Amino acid sequence: MAMDNRHALAFLNSTEWSAARRVFLAGDASDRRYERLYLGYKTAVLMDAPPGKGDDPADFITIAAHLNGLGLSAPRIFAQDLVNGFLLIEDLGDALFARLLKQDQSREAEFYAAATDVLSHLQTSPAPVNLPNLTAGEWALAAGFALDWYRFAVVGDTGKGADFYATLTRLIETHADGPRVLILRDYHAENLLWLPDRSGIARAGLLDFQLAQMGQPAYDLVSLLQDARRDVSLETETAMVARFRKDADPDVFSKGYAVFGAQRALRILGIFARLCLVGGKAHYVDLIPRVWRQLQRNLAHPALADLAEICASEVPEPTPQALERIRAQCGNNPAR
Repeated sequence: MAMDNRHALAFLNSTEWSAARRVFLAGDASDRRYERLYLGYKTAVLMDAPPGKGDDPADFITIAAHLNGLGLSAPRIFAQDLVNGFLLIEDLGDALFARLLKQDQSREAEFYAAATDVLSHLQTSPAPVNLPNLTAGEWALAAGFALDWYRFAVVGDTGKGADFYATLTRLIETHADGPRVLILRDYHAENLLWLPDRSGIARAGLLDFQLAQMGQPAYDLVSLLQDARRDVSLETETAMVARFRKDADPDVFSKGYAVFGAQRALRILGIFARLCLVGGKAHYVDLIPRVWRQLQRNLAHPALADLAEICASEVPEPTPQALERIRAQCGNNPAR
């Protein structure tokens, strides 16, 4: 989706950046788009989050202020037009964890240690008030994207969901439904920036947090270490789980980690299928096999045996034929 240029120009003309040179920076799985602005030696980022699309820029402002107030590194807000969905924000640069690790994998432990410490700090601090707080049943329904979109794309129906939802709800209630903390939801290497001029936990720049809500402590750690877009080494994952867990019972923590690992992988399978079928974004299909492997690893935990059995019958394996079937429907289901 193209940026609304008429409203963008009107917004920029109300700021000191009216004469800035604009360069497309990024789009993502949502309807948001970003441009980098150049004005002399200064840069900033123009974020376009169209109203009514689910990503409210007012939420971005609220969470950014909270994160910065905790000594973390979220972009500062320079100007805003909430009616039309525009924010002018601080430019934290291009040093995404994912980009830097492609160049030098040896820095993985260093980057992930900083990101893990951010979560520890964030979750020991009071959260903003009135954030969404899903029940165990609602978390299970969110994983139903695996049936509603991924299974549908592969076999043409949504299967038998009753046992799926009931079993996942019970697992969350039993192993992962403890005290709630603030979670950022999309906490992974493409939303984290390395800021070497800052110190401590401020070295990890934070992006894409406007959908933050209350959730379980393991959720963002799973998002970080079981990344749908890159392979995190098992050595790093193991070390970061121990770093985050600290003195918590390792058996208890491993169950919650596996439950939300499975929940998140199931939901992402459905999201990626939907992005292809509805959004015409076929490249997300290429990521499905990695998410499937992560799902199988989580389902292998003994505590998830019942869910593993249900998934074996209801969630089809992404064989080459299955993936091609999804690609063949790309963009063909805009109204579903």
